[in-house]
Amino acid sequence: MTGTDTRLFRQVAGRFATGVTVVTTRTADGPFGMTANSFATVSLDPRLVLVCIGERARIREHLLDTGSFAVTVLSSGQQATARRFADPSRPGGTAAFADDAWMPGPVTGNPVLLDGAGWFDCAVRDIHPAGDHSIVVGEVRALSLLPAEQPLIFAGGGFLTAARPTLEVPA
Repeated sequence: MTGTDTRLFRQVAGRFATGVTVVTTRTADGPFGMTANSFATVSLDPRLVLVCIGERARIREHLLDTGSFAVTVLSSGQQATARRFADPSRPGGTAAFADDAWMPGPVTGNPVLLDGAGWFDCAVRDIHPAGDHSIVVGEVRALSLLPAEQPLIFAGGGFLTAARPTLEVPA
């Protein structure tokens, strides 16, 4: 792909609004996280989610070492959190989590951010190579809604919030 093709690809993809998450795992030096908007649910039975991780992302090897990860769905008030965990110069370990209330996930111990809209605590089930990323499929071992109901949305290179999302869960 030429530079022009890459730019056009990013522009077209940017027209698709996505949710914003922070994916976390653990390291020998403490918790580690990164912002990701390439997240999706995959299956209800078994409960599966996926996240796409760049081959050069610092979290990749930690996630593979632990065989687990957590995903926090960020709330509309967490733009600063999304930016901080997207910054390649962010610190590792506990220092990266200093501005966010968090707890260890109940099954894996990976951090879940408590100001989000919800979280998933997952064991790695499959990893599929996909170009310059890996598609990591996780089996959800625990999950919870959090008090913040409005999710953070990303489109066109910026953050958006929904005016009044409908968060009814079908029976």
